[in-house]
Amino acid sequence: MSNSIKSLLAISLVAFVAACAQQAEDEFVVVDPEPISVEPVHTGKYK
Repeated sequence: MSNSIKSLLAISLVAFVAACAQQAEDEFVVVDPEPISVEPVHTGKYK
């Protein structure tokens, strides 16, 4: 095989191994946000 084919095969193999390597999973915690404002209370038709 020619050197260009060998080098292309080697680069492809390295890229494949890097893509299939197990990636570290980041832990994250979901927190419910606090309400920013209080909802208005209905006090009647006119006020």
